[in-house]
Amino acid sequence: MSKIKVAILFGGRSTEHEISLLSAQNIVSQMNRDVYEPVLIAIDKSGQWYYQRGEMKVSGEKDPLKVALSDKRTKILFSQNCDDHYIVSAEAPCGEPISTIDVVWPVLHGTYGEDGAVQGLAKIANLPCVGPGILGSAMGMDKEVMKRLLRDGGIISAPWVTLRRGDQYRYSYSDIVAQLGAELFVKPVNLGSSVGISFVRSEVEFQPAIDKAFEYDNKVIIEQRVIGREIECAILGNTDPQASIPGEVIPKDGFYSFESKYVDETGAELVIPAQVNEEELERIQKLAIRTFVSLECVGMARVDMFLTPQGQLYINEINTLPGFTDVSMYPTLWRYSGIDNEALVARLIELAIEEHRQFCALKTEA
Repeated sequence: MSKIKVAILFGGRSTEHEISLLSAQNIVSQMNRDVYEPVLIAIDKSGQWYYQRGEMKVSGEKDPLKVALSDKRTKILFSQNCDDHYIVSAEAPCGEPISTIDVVWPVLHGTYGEDGAVQGLAKIANLPCVGPGILGSAMGMDKEVMKRLLRDGGIISAPWVTLRRGDQYRYSYSDIVAQLGAELFVKPVNLGSSVGISFVRSEVEFQPAIDKAFEYDNKVIIEQRVIGREIECAILGNTDPQASIPGEVIPKDGFYSFESKYVDETGAELVIPAQVNEEELERIQKLAIRTFVSLECVGMARVDMFLTPQGQLYINEINTLPGFTDVSMYPTLWRYSGIDNEALVARLIELAIEEHRQFCALKTEA
């Protein structure tokens, strides 16, 4: 049998470009080359697409602050025509395909990759795509829409106030404190990896935090701080999703920042499995699956929540294309749950093919 060609899309235009490179390296290194052939497609920060033949070519390989694309010689076009399933040279688009494609894996954290954009391209091109589809990706990416949908489904998240461009100076610190309390998180709605997030504890910090968040997005949420343990649970599956054992993140400074996640090796302690009792374990896993299903997700996601001292669970967020670096929680949780990285990579590709096959079986005529 011929190998399954998996287009690995990495880099991208988002602020999480560098983390995408590290995630992609890890995924490619764990692919069973007897079964899968990675088709490496690098996307630079300006949105240009390039084919990298052979292995990934990056510099500063393990440093999230320095890692960068090092081969941008072969600019390509990705055919959107249904059933073409190939990429061609941008310099000679009428020539022979550089490579055919069987599955798309967008290892693109943040905007232009985790928000439904690339998932839409894959759907138009009639290709299986790893991870949630257009709707699940878009809802998971928009923290404010996510909160509204979860609220409608009876799932609790931290109380919040939404600001849109033009509302930047609408609320005073005292207005917000009256609604949410004195300790606040200010977040761009459509980013991950804690980029642009500020923890606010005083009036002097308030407006600068809002201004900072609006540098990254046109919609911002101000969120009440929930006092609780940070619990993360990985989900895998389509129609019958399964939850991993949960892990706990204990940030050194009380806030799981970008630096704590990727730069400072001592920035946070990861406790796996999370030290919870059997009743808490069952509630965490059930809530993670319920959140995944409520947000129309398939394939994979990581669900983050808080466990308060009173035993209440609050959903923090869902990550529909979670990090896949060698320190990322999603693959780590599954390793502790009995699925190693190679088996996890294979299963995610299988789930994408399975979901696409079911979609293609639907009637297209009345």
